[in-house]
Amino acid sequence: KATRLLRKAAKQGLASAQEALGGCFADGAGVVQDEEEAVKLYRQAAEQGLASAQILLGRCYDKGTGVAADHETVARCYRQAAEQGLAAAQHVLGECYAGGVGGLVQNGEEAARFYRLAADQGLALAQLDLGRCYAQGKGCVEN
Repeated sequence: KATRLLRKAAKQGLASAQEALGGCFADGAGVVQDEEEAVKLYRQAAEQGLASAQILLGRCYDKGTGVAADHETVARCYRQAAEQGLAAAQHVLGECYAGGVGGLVQNGEEAARFYRLAADQGLALAQLDLGRCYAQGKGCVEN
């Protein structure tokens, strides 16, 4: 019954329902698992600006789950979510800059900047990574 109702809401264009139904297809919860359908639904929600769907879509592109891996798309999805203030996306984008992955050039200052944005929101992993930046003087003055 839950997936039937989610389908109705998703067909009406409700982004949060599209994201939730995408999760059902990704996990095979109440439906036959279909990673490509999950990506389709995440994309619909992401195109409406739902930050949590943007990060889920980015993860699919990162892992090649339901779609061909595409690291430039990964960075674009994470950036869209990060610009909306989603701490998890800011942290992951910081990791992309730190490692020079996701089609991004390695940049310690940008990594530290995005870690700081997420850390200021209380994200523990970002606080850890920002602390490491300060300890090692990567992207910020050693302190």
